[in-house]
Amino acid sequence: MNRGRLFAVVALVVLSGCALPGSPDGFDADRELGHVGEYAHDDVFEFDASDGLTEAQLEAVKHRSMARIEVVRGLKYDRDVDLEVMSRAEYRDQRSDGTGNASAFTNELWRGAFLVDGETDVNRAFDDLYGDSIQGYYVNDRIVIIADDTDEIRINRRILIHELTHALQDQRFGIARESETIDGIRAENGLLEGEAIVVPDRYDRRCGNEWQCLPAVQPPTTGGETLADRPFNAGLFLSIYVPYTEGPPFVTDLSERGGWDAVDAAHDAPPRSTAQLIHSERYPDTEPVDVSIADRSSDEWQPITDGGDGDDGEIRTETIGEATLFATLWANGVIERPLTEGTTERSQYNYSHPATAGWAGDSIRVYQRTDEPDRTGHVWRLAWESRADAAAFGDAYRQLLANRGAERADTAGNGVYRIPEGEAFEGAYRISVTGETVEIVGAPTVDDLEAIRPAESGSNQGRSGAAFEPAVSLEPPSISESTPVDASPRSASASPDGPPKTSRAPADG
Repeated sequence: MNRGRLFAVVALVVLSGCALPGSPDGFDADRELGHVGEYAHDDVFEFDASDGLTEAQLEAVKHRSMARIEVVRGLKYDRDVDLEVMSRAEYRDQRSDGTGNASAFTNELWRGAFLVDGETDVNRAFDDLYGDSIQGYYVNDRIVIIADDTDEIRINRRILIHELTHALQDQRFGIARESETIDGIRAENGLLEGEAIVVPDRYDRRCGNEWQCLPAVQPPTTGGETLADRPFNAGLFLSIYVPYTEGPPFVTDLSERGGWDAVDAAHDAPPRSTAQLIHSERYPDTEPVDVSIADRSSDEWQPITDGGDGDDGEIRTETIGEATLFATLWANGVIERPLTEGTTERSQYNYSHPATAGWAGDSIRVYQRTDEPDRTGHVWRLAWESRADAAAFGDAYRQLLANRGAERADTAGNGVYRIPEGEAFEGAYRISVTGETVEIVGAPTVDDLEAIRPAESGSNQGRSGAAFEPAVSLEPPSISESTPVDASPRSASASPDGPPKTSRAPADG
């Protein structure tokens, strides 16, 4: 990976603005900290930003902002960055034009996490999410601010400072992530996004008494009820949003313990799991455990590999992590408390819950039927800190199945459930809890469960707590998702009019 990875500001509001190109030239290495181009951190501008900015004025605002970030962060920029404003409609078109259909691996992965059902291609779900919520992004010395109205140049101060902080991170530390898993990337992003939120906070403290500043439009704090009303997949949003809400307290904790030096050091040894973000006391010592899955599938099924076929390449695996597990349980009505309950001053949402807080590691593997590659299933093994933690998640997962209309498949043995045909996430599921490990197998039919992964003797597939039936107080989730309610049939048909619909969740994410 290189430093060309995109860094976006994701929020539940949109930004008004317009556009400006720039020229990323090198800066004098011997210049004084807090002096960028022709501007210093304490400069006062005579123009009124409330009426919009000319391109020359925006260039001045950018350089003065960079000078102030240098003062806040104690680091110098090496070079300039381009800055432009793009309309939301143009961004959506640009993103959708460059998006292909997700792979069978990705679609089954997010279906297994109960966040994207079989009617919806995962890439399309992400397009809808980012198209509605993104406010700006940084990539390769270029900042783009997303605006609903581009008739006038208007810049939200905090969004500009956020993206300029990413530019400084790129120049001083590099922004390529080491991890290749969902959870690991979310964790590393927590450091980067957390810092890019803390820096504007400290910048704002100087506004008024010490610095003349542009107006800042603060995004409103959005509770769980409001999030559920957004026109995108709320559970998927929670999965990607954890760096923005758990990252700031993580970075604040680091800086309070060791100043910016501790944050600098974390760039060399970033967090390895979202569990370390959510529970900052676990960083850096408590790293996720490796979870292995031995292949026991029959000849009728084969694991998807990096080569895309069971005979070539390494078997593909993925790690979901604590934050996405929380999103799964919240989106499916298992966690009923408001997202804001238990938050701190630095955190917008609280991702900690007893059913997921004991996460130690996980691994998921996707299988395809040999003679029908569009029919997919999965094996998901999760390691927990204790037997009690494993039992708690097992109970929560069974509650999820109940909320989704699952019925116990009594003839198939203990721990096997079936979501009826025509329901979202239809199919067969087997859960077993053995000591500190939970194993989940998902497949189109009950018979396919055994073909993908024969049940082992000695595992506790029964209920570890109360009865399987959902408690009276639990209601199915009422989230307004971007995905249709009904699941697709169990076979895919490619169509020139839209993405293929797979037998179990569409594609790769």
